[in-house]
Formats: sequence, structure tokens, C-alpha cells
Amino acid sequence: MTYPAFESNTDFAETRNGPVVCASCGCRLQQGDGRAAWFHFAPMAGRDARGCLVECADAAHDAYGRTAGA
Repeated sequence: MTYPAFESNTDFAETRNGPVVCASCGCRLQQGDGRAAWFHFAPMAGRDARGCLVECADAAHDAYGRTAGA
């Protein structure tokens, strides 16, 4: 059994084995509008949702959590 908020939240990208996370920093990603790319949840000027300064906060990620430059 998981926390109920995770069961009903459809904003986050889910794979067969679990959520898609950033390969660089481990943050959970959500799908973009086009559904072809994934982005950090609530990026703020280069910071992730936790407030940590990460290079890839504003970059698009693939389904494996890698940025285009990786």
C-alpha cells in the first residue's frame, strides 16, 4: 500500500517499475504538455522543488531521466 496522494496523482510520469526520476539529481519528474519530455516538478530559476540549485532543473529529460546534453 502506498500513500494515497501518490495513487491518485496523475501529473507524475510513471513507468512499469515506478516514477521517472532525474538521472543527475534524483528528483521526481513530471510529463510536459506534449508528453514527449519530462521536467522537474515546480522548477524555480534553476532550482528544483526542494530549493536545491541543480543544472538540469529547467531542462527537458527523456523517459530515462537524462537531459539532452547527457
